[in-house]
Amino acid sequence: MSRIQATFAALAADAKTALIPFITAGDPAPEMTVPLLHALVAGGADIIELGVPFSDPMAEGPIIQRACERALKFGVGMRDVLGFVREFRTTNAVTPIVLMGYANPIERMGQEAFIQAAKEAGVDGAIVVDYPPEECEQFALSMQANGLDPIFLLAPTSTEERIAQVAKFGSGFSYYVSLKGVTGAGHIDTAEVTQKLAAIRKHVKLPIGVGFGIRDAATAKAIASVADAVVIGSRIIQELENTPREHAAQAVQSFLAGIRRALDE
Repeated sequence: MSRIQATFAALAADAKTALIPFITAGDPAPEMTVPLLHALVAGGADIIELGVPFSDPMAEGPIIQRACERALKFGVGMRDVLGFVREFRTTNAVTPIVLMGYANPIERMGQEAFIQAAKEAGVDGAIVVDYPPEECEQFALSMQANGLDPIFLLAPTSTEERIAQVAKFGSGFSYYVSLKGVTGAGHIDTAEVTQKLAAIRKHVKLPIGVGFGIRDAATAKAIASVADAVVIGSRIIQELENTPREHAAQAVQSFLAGIRRALDE
């Protein structure tokens, strides 16, 4: 059982919803990434999504785009991201880390080289936006053979065929994109999410996390009533943008703790 699977199993036993925050590695500065990871854990994170900076993050809205741009100005790349995870693992062997990003940095390194390096660093899974399941069967199988979870995206427009493919090749959890748009855009329609998750669960037996558009405790709590996990990214990046660096870790921890309290009520 992977660390992600074990986390969801433990949460299910306690009837709790997973809280999955997102930050971009290297933003607002490389030396802050590991302290921010620990702050997220202290704030109640169950799993952390760590964004790999990329120059053309097609699924991201302007907030996370800016985070990528700031990180790239520092020259932060895939090997740096793996180094952050390795450092985090020296004092935290429990909290799963999922890398979220795009195919280009993985292809540049080579899929097998990436998988081995990720495994060695202590990564638990990866969401690769532009790796659709029907085009990366071998990647998914190799990830799983090395104890890593390939996690796939589903959307309001996903067909039954695509849902079945995700069920076949994905592991750990599935990520439902609640909006027809980019991260941080629009407002979630809980009734619509509920209806779509019911259709997804006919095929996908993995836990389902919901993201894109969760911005506060109220929306997180509403989604938690129908999902196995809530994912929050853009709102956390805004905290980092609006807070002096010396107070950033505490601000992120405090914000996330408020979401955690709402989920546990």
